[in-house]
Amino acid sequence: MNAAMAILSDKWIREQALQHGMIEPFVERQTRKGDGGGCISYGLSSYGYDARVADEFKIFTNVDSAVVDPKNFDANSFVDRKTDVCVIPPNSFALARTVEYFRVPRDVLVICLGKSTYARCGIIVNVTPLEPGWEGHVTLEFSNTTPLPAKIYANEGACQFLFLQGNEPCEVSYADRAGKYMGQRGVTLPRL
Repeated sequence: MNAAMAILSDKWIREQALQHGMIEPFVERQTRKGDGGGCISYGLSSYGYDARVADEFKIFTNVDSAVVDPKNFDANSFVDRKTDVCVIPPNSFALARTVEYFRVPRDVLVICLGKSTYARCGIIVNVTPLEPGWEGHVTLEFSNTTPLPAKIYANEGACQFLFLQGNEPCEVSYADRAGKYMGQRGVTLPRL
């Protein structure tokens, strides 16, 4: 038995996306709008997939002096915006989602990292691992670590997903245990 996890290639990602609907919609190569630049790239790369952020944002605000409590989440903690450019206030945070809908195979774990374009501007993208058997739009967490307002561009690249194949399918998948974020659509808030 091989104990190592293998990172999966562009060929594997393409096959899974086109034949099994693993990523929808799927872009077969790294793309910039018009391929002339001026856009944060997205699409298939050598060993990953750069996903786009949709135009739905929940921007955290302290207007109502709400407390962020993962066990009792208060919708007054944020404002909703549907926009092509989201401005995150200094030292603040926003939730968004991917344009793409993901369906993770039973023997694969997906890790997400932010794109360097945002990281070099002090904008951190956080996503928890996509577990075997999970599916849905991925909720993206954007943290603006700077003392200045920061822009996020909808329908452009936001983060890269890396696909790791286990040595065998897991005994119990996210789908098997009916995980609370299964099949999520849109920006999904914390659930208990």
